[in-house]
Amino acid sequence: MARIHSHRHGKSHQTRPTSKRPPSWLTYSADEVSSMTIKMGKEGLTPSQIGVRLRDEYGIPLVKPIIGKSISTLLRENKLAPALPEDLQNLLERAKRVQLHLATYKSDRRNVRSLELIEAKIYRLSKHYKKVGVISNDFKYAAVVAQLT
Repeated sequence: MARIHSHRHGKSHQTRPTSKRPPSWLTYSADEVSSMTIKMGKEGLTPSQIGVRLRDEYGIPLVKPIIGKSISTLLRENKLAPALPEDLQNLLERAKRVQLHLATYKSDRRNVRSLELIEAKIYRLSKHYKKVGVISNDFKYAAVVAQLT
């Protein structure tokens, strides 16, 4: 599959575990994994940070086969999920960094283009989350690229 905003096929990605069942060597029960996840959620970690910590420190490859639901679903059920989904929040922070860069370097046309692409991703993702009902319908992202030209 080709990338959205490039003319090449991306090969770099993670390799997920092949089996959808919990591994046989795992010693943690579903209750222990969910309590660890909730504890890390109370510490303020994002779902991906929780997954990385569970993988690296506790040797848990995937949470979903063990407890039957994803980390974000578990956090949402316990009222610990962030207001915005993590991928949308990351795109907003990335756009903010590019905007700060462009405030200093106004003639950087390459980053003006990258900001356009980031904002297009924000629009597409927010449209999807509004349709699914994850974010409210009054969420509005103000375009900065239109102000630059």
